[in-house]
Amino acid sequence: MSSRFKSFITDLLRQADITIGGDRPWDIQVHDERLYSRVMTQGSLGLGEAYMDGWWDCESVDQFLYRVLTSDLPSKVKIDPGLALLTLKAIIFNPQRARAREVGEKHYDIGNDLYARMLDPRMIYSCGYWREADNLADAQEAKLDLICRKIGLKEGQTVLDIGSGWGGFLKFAAERYGVKGIGITVSKEQARYANDTRGNLPIETRLMDYMDLDGQFDRIVSIGMFEHVGYKNYAPYFAKVRDLLTDDGLFLLHTIGGTLSRRSGDPWIEKYVFPNGMLPSPKQVTTAVEGKLVMEDWHNFGPDYDKTLMAWLSNFDKAWPELRDAYGDRFGRMWRYYLQCCAAIFRARWIHLWQVVYSKDGIKGGYDSIR
Repeated sequence: MSSRFKSFITDLLRQADITIGGDRPWDIQVHDERLYSRVMTQGSLGLGEAYMDGWWDCESVDQFLYRVLTSDLPSKVKIDPGLALLTLKAIIFNPQRARAREVGEKHYDIGNDLYARMLDPRMIYSCGYWREADNLADAQEAKLDLICRKIGLKEGQTVLDIGSGWGGFLKFAAERYGVKGIGITVSKEQARYANDTRGNLPIETRLMDYMDLDGQFDRIVSIGMFEHVGYKNYAPYFAKVRDLLTDDGLFLLHTIGGTLSRRSGDPWIEKYVFPNGMLPSPKQVTTAVEGKLVMEDWHNFGPDYDKTLMAWLSNFDKAWPELRDAYGDRFGRMWRYYLQCCAAIFRARWIHLWQVVYSKDGIKGGYDSIR
């Protein structure tokens, strides 16, 4: 059976111009023959875990996975058993609400030292805007300013950031545009860092669930949080945003999204990176928002996430010698695989990065799209 699996996978990879034992950056080196049966029986979860365990290596994992995806190799293998189980669980249960704080504890709270070394100086953990930028810091500032301009920020306005991370957007908006703001997060470490570093700016970060917030805001943003909401909760999410938005307010949703409607995330990503995460499709978003908000603009700059992830990888690799003792080698392999895997998926255009601008009932005279 093992030899048959090896032959099948070898032939499959050859279709993507990948050679086992080859010398090109995207060729893989197999260190444990059990890899083949593990991949065939466990799918993407087995492939990722085998990399973490050192069963295979590749000079450029992102290039390897990019070739796998653009050659559509996943469709030539039977359904991933882990994905089938996650989908079934998502249909029966609602993990995004039942375990709303889990992603904060397991991902965002793992260590501010790691994120400080990997991210830009403002600690922005979402896609940068590289249109006129040639480095990570400039790309992130360009993204923050793009958001501010899209929602027409003006001095004195109140801003809500749903899923506010380490407070980078609110600090930028308060510094550059003179606004007041509240951020909410489910991560204790993010909330602590954001409040400790806000200085005298009129902003605060609260450790709370978005559904528990009351009040009204001139502008609302949600940057890289919607991926944790879950398809069963999209309609209540948009209804909550409408309740929190002033009548003449604007809401900007910044989210990763997929081309096809799904009900769960990838099994490996779900287990090791973002528990209970899933990516929305355009259909799921537009169906959920119908009757609640008016879509004024939809902007897709997904290829910029490839550049962002590779910049994070470069920073992580430079910092790893100093982080290694605290996190361990298996974590290091897991984290490098995560960053390169996501970069490959964006590069292959299997997933996207959207910024969608909404008004409450439509802007009189229309909205001028800003890029």
